[in-house]
Amino acid sequence: MDKVILGISGMTCGGCVRSVSKVLNGLDGVANSDVSLEDKRAVVEYDPAKLGVAEMKRAIEEAGYEVTA
Repeated sequence: MDKVILGISGMTCGGCVRSVSKVLNGLDGVANSDVSLEDKRAVVEYDPAKLGVAEMKRAIEEAGYEVTA
């Protein structure tokens, strides 16, 4: 498993956190995601053989948020 930290802007409440978590956890290859409103980021453990960082960023952006790092 690999781990990546993605900065996310546009989250304003717990509902946003749940939305981003749902999007990430729904991707094949994501083992765990910890989304923080306070830190404006997501820490994601994933299988790089199944999923790349670009796919995670695209999924977050399609959900209406911006990946900042």
